[in-house]
Parts: sequence; structure tokens; C-alpha cells
Amino acid sequence: MKKHLLEYFYSPRYGPEWGSGGIFGLKYHRGVLYYTLAFEAIASFIHINEEHVRRYRFEQVGPLPTSGGDTYNAVEAVDDTIYFGGWVHAPVIYRGREAESMATISFVNKYSHVHAYSIAEDSITLLWKESLHSETDWVGEVSEIVYDGVSDRLILARGDGMINLGLYQIDRKGGSYKQLSPKPALKGAQLYDHACFDILESWVQGASGIQCLDLVEGRIRYTYFSSTARRSIDGSDVLWPLTGVAASAYGRFFLFVRGGVFVGNPIDESIEEVKFIRLLDFVKSGYNARRTMAKPVGGGVLVAFNAFTENIVRPTNEFEKMLFAVTNTIVAPSLLVYITPPTARIVGAFGARVTGIEVMGGEILLACNTMANSGRYDAQPIDAGYRTIMSVPTSILNSQPPPVRISVTGLQVEDKVFGGIPLAGYREARLVIRSSKSNTLNVFEYDFSLPPQQAQRDVEKISMGKNVVDLSRYGNAIVSFRLGEPDPGAVIHIDLA
Repeated sequence: MKKHLLEYFYSPRYGPEWGSGGIFGLKYHRGVLYYTLAFEAIASFIHINEEHVRRYRFEQVGPLPTSGGDTYNAVEAVDDTIYFGGWVHAPVIYRGREAESMATISFVNKYSHVHAYSIAEDSITLLWKESLHSETDWVGEVSEIVYDGVSDRLILARGDGMINLGLYQIDRKGGSYKQLSPKPALKGAQLYDHACFDILESWVQGASGIQCLDLVEGRIRYTYFSSTARRSIDGSDVLWPLTGVAASAYGRFFLFVRGGVFVGNPIDESIEEVKFIRLLDFVKSGYNARRTMAKPVGGGVLVAFNAFTENIVRPTNEFEKMLFAVTNTIVAPSLLVYITPPTARIVGAFGARVTGIEVMGGEILLACNTMANSGRYDAQPIDAGYRTIMSVPTSILNSQPPPVRISVTGLQVEDKVFGGIPLAGYREARLVIRSSKSNTLNVFEYDFSLPPQQAQRDVEKISMGKNVVDLSRYGNAIVSFRLGEPDPGAVIHIDLA
């Protein structure tokens, strides 16, 4: 790779929106590396071998200055074309600060969009755009693009917005636009001859199920979770399973949410039921594999769990005050997890969030950001993040994992199950709890077997003061925990080395 073609570092620049966007859509296809810089709304197409770069400011959508672009990684590549979608303000209108230092932007020029980039012609075509032209509301953003090779069309997922949500289609020239399902969806992937997506009808409740579009017959199959505790291999519920990313591997659909992953066959649960495997769940925490990628690599799935994806800066009500505490408490670094059943292993530890993952030869490219996407009244005229593209060797997938400390409190985890810590590859692992009273600690041991197997439980006695639980005896397993009784004063550290 000719490294001088890449701009590795983007500092804050003009791009009015909420907090920070990031580098999204990272895709390497037929010698071209594509990504969109948000919130500046600059798409780059880097022809690696020809030492040529095409940059695009979304001026086909509307006049400059633009902002936005994509914040969910809506990208697909078919033959000689890279399709990229998302949303963009064209032109952007920053309304400025109002009472009590609250700041807003106008959504009157916010558009959802899908574009096509021809590699051979080095040209960009706007295929479709749509806007509500409202000061405060917007149509569903395009958050996923899945190619349907049966009907030669693009399936669009739309779950972030006020109207026009669900699954939609357009053909590869931008025509034949229609809704396929009214159920809001953020992320999806192809499974056999179906395209499966989440069902996100409430951002407060989180993902409530999975919808699968039959690419042959055209019908939709809906699977609802109803009771997560019944599906969970540790027998407990999960708080706020907000959609993260999705992937398809091992003949199963993987739906990552805050707290873990639903995995199984949602097309026909008589073949295999969809189960919930807890992964990196810290209960009252925004830690999630969200606004990132789940990348097929080496036959497995490489996914980033992010420490600081969204946050509230100025809460305006009691609910936002709760979100302020949850989203601004950092419990762990962002972790890259490589899933090769029955093993899940940590292969990288990074900063606030990883927004993109791509493989080029022997390198893994990671798009990273120091800042979260913030709330409605936290608008700024600039993107507040420092965004980078870095590369790491693919050898990290089978190397010694990085040292990690995870820090939570009893106030955060209450008496709920927390953890889902992959121990594979670590020589030393321990949990240290400073308890304010005598208690018990339930330890759940499991792995990423497919089909998933029920967790096994051990019970540790906890005394007032400092307690050390050796986790090394669990080998390459995944472990979760639950306090026997709530202890708001407890401080819990998990150290991996």
C-alpha cells in the first residue's frame, strides 16, 4: 500500500452536528479504498496502485457547505461499483446557542441518500435522496446497504429517523424505490437466500427482534425476542439491548446489541433457536459494538466494542440525566474481539471508539475517533473529534492479547449479570472486588459454542473489604458475574494480562 495516499489524521474542522462523527464506510474493493469523513461530509476514493484520489463533498445532494455523510457504515460493493449511503445536510444550517448554552442545528436540509461510485470511470452518481424538510425531524437515515443478487437490487435499512423507516429497495440505477417492511431496522447481513436485519421499534427498549427478507419469494419473516432471559445462556435478562452491528457466519445470523449478541437461525428457529450470549456487558453503561463494523476475517468475525459511542453533554430532563451518567462513565478501552467459535478472544485495545474495520493484504485498517456522537442540544459548528486511520498486522488475530483493566461499581451493575469477558489467550486473569459488606459472587462460565450451550455457575464468598477471585482457572472460557445482593458501594476491577 502506498501509505502517502492516506491522510491518517483529521483534527476538528467545520462540520456542524452533534459532537463528532468519525471515519465511516471503510471499504477496499478492486484497488480502491473508500471512506467518508463525518461530520465534514467528505468522501474519499483512493486508487492505491494509480496514486490517484477522488474526493466528493456531496454537492449533488445540495449546495455547500455540507455536513454529515454517514455514521453507520452504509456501504456495499458490486462488480465495478461501490455503493455508499447515509445522510447529509446540504446545505447545513447551524442555528447556534440558545438559552442555557443549548445549541441546535436545523434539519430542514437533511437528506438521506444513496450514491454509486464507478471505479472504471472514476465518477460518482447520486442514485436517490429524500428529505422531510423539517426544522426538527428527519426521514430514516440509510444505515445499511445489502446487495440482493437474486433480483439485482439494493436493500436499504432505515431505523434512525421519525418517518419512512423500515426496509426499502432501489435498483442499481436508483429506480424501483419502495418499502419492503415497515419495521425499523439499523443493521443487517445476508444469511443463506435471505437478508436479515434487526427490529428496532423503540430506542429506549432496544432491539426487539429480527426480520428476514426471503430473496426468492419476497416475503418477510419476523422473529421477536419477547423474553431475553429465556434466550440467554446465563438465564438472565439484558438491560437496553440497543442495536450495534450485524454479521453472517457459520450459517447463523449475529446481531450484536448493547450487552452481547443474539446468534442463531431467525429464518427458521426449528433448525436452531436464536440465543443470547453475553459479551462485555457492564449494565448501566453505553459500552456497545455500535456505529462500527463486524468484519468477516479469516472465516471468523472481527468486531469492535466501543467505550464512548454516544454521550449527553447537557442533560435537559431526568431521563437525559440518567443517560449522562451512563454514557460518560468509561469502564474499559474499546476492544477488538475476534470470534472463531467456540472461542472469542480479545485481540486489540484502543481508545474512545473504532468506527471502521477493513483488511488490505496483511494489514487491518482501523478507523478511530476520540469523541462520541452527542445529543440534540449539544450541536457545535465543528466536528469535535480527532479521527485517525491506523493499520495493525493481521497477525494480531492469533497473537498474545493486550493487557486490559475493566473498572465498574456496584452502583452500575446492581444485582444484574455483568461481564462476558473473553479470557482466551490470557496467562493471568483476576477479579478484585472491594465490598462494603459480606456477599456472594456468582461466576458464570461459558464459551461461544454453536449452537450455544448453557452457562455453568460457581459461587464465591465475598467478605467486607478486598477480595481477589482468580479467573485463570477458567482457561479460554468467557465469564460473567452477578452479586448475590446489591452493593452500591462496591468497586470492581477485572485485570487481564
